[in-house]
Amino acid sequence: METQKRTKSGSARKVLAVVNDYVIITLGLLCYTAGWCIFIIPNGIVGGGVSGIGAIVQYATNGDVPVSYTFFLVNLVLLIIGVKTLGKAFGVKTVYAVVVASLLFRVLPEVIPADFIQEFAMDNGKLLCAIIGGSMSGLGIGMAFKHGGSTAGTDVIALIISKYRNVPPGRIILLCDIFIVGSSILLPSEAGFGSRIAGVMIGYILVASCSFVVDLSVAGNKQSVQLFIFSKEYEKIADMISSTMGRGVTVLDAEGWYTKNKEKVLLVMVRKVEASGLLSAIKQIDNQAFISMGSVMGVYGRGFDAIKEKKKISKI
Repeated sequence: METQKRTKSGSARKVLAVVNDYVIITLGLLCYTAGWCIFIIPNGIVGGGVSGIGAIVQYATNGDVPVSYTFFLVNLVLLIIGVKTLGKAFGVKTVYAVVVASLLFRVLPEVIPADFIQEFAMDNGKLLCAIIGGSMSGLGIGMAFKHGGSTAGTDVIALIISKYRNVPPGRIILLCDIFIVGSSILLPSEAGFGSRIAGVMIGYILVASCSFVVDLSVAGNKQSVQLFIFSKEYEKIADMISSTMGRGVTVLDAEGWYTKNKEKVLLVMVRKVEASGLLSAIKQIDNQAFISMGSVMGVYGRGFDAIKEKKKISKI
C-alpha cells in the first residue's frame, strides 16, 4: 500500500510539473507576443527572428498578410527541415510554443484596444517602444526557454548550419537577426534614406534589448563570480564565508614578489547575486582587504550547476 501511495504521489508530482511547465511557457509566449503586438508592430519596427520576417511581410503587404501567418508557415517549414536534418531534436513543447504563439499573434491585435496601444506605445516614440517591446519579448522567450519551450525560428537554422560547419549557433542567430533587420531598409516607404537608416538602428536596439533580457532571465541568477581575497584577516573572512554563506573557501599559499612576504590568498566561488553581500561582509572584517573579482563561464559542482550529459540525437 505504501509503495502504491508513493508511486501515485510521484506520478502526481510529475503531472503537476508538466502542467506548470506548460502554464509558464504559455505566459511567456503571451508576454512575447504582447511585446510585439503592442509596442513593435504598431510602430512599424522590424526585429529579429521569424517574427521580424513576419513583420516585414506584413508591412510590405500593407497588413494583408499578418505576422501570425508568416510566423506559423516559416516555423512549420523550419521544423520539418530540422527534423529531417537533425532528427527528433524538437519536442512537443516546441511545437506547442509555435502553435500558441501563432494563435496569439492572430488574436491579440483584435483583442487589445487601439486606444491602449496609442497611449502606451505610439505616443511614447519608437525608441522607447523598441526597448520595452524587446524587453517583453526577451522576458517571454526566457520564460519559455527555462521550461523547455522554444519558438524555433532562427534557432533551427543555427543548429543545421552548426552540424555541417564549425560555427557557433549564437553567431549564426546574431547574423540572421542583423540580416533580417537590415533588410527592412528595402521596404517601400515614402520616408527618406536617413529615416530608413534610423529605423534599422532602432531595430538593432530592439534585438539587443531582447537578447540582453533573454540572457538575464535564463542565466541571471545562475551567473557566478570568482574572487581572490588578499587579507591579513583571512582566517576570520574564511570562517565568515563558510558559516554565514555556506560557501567553500580554498586557501592558497602566495608570496609577494616585491616584499618577499609569505601570504595567504582565499579563492571563493559565489553566485553573482551574492557578491555584493560578500564584499560588504569582507569590508566589515578588513576594510584594507585587496579583492579581485571576475565573471566565470560556468561553475559545476555542489551548490552550483550540474554537468549535463549530451543526449544522442536519433536519425530518421
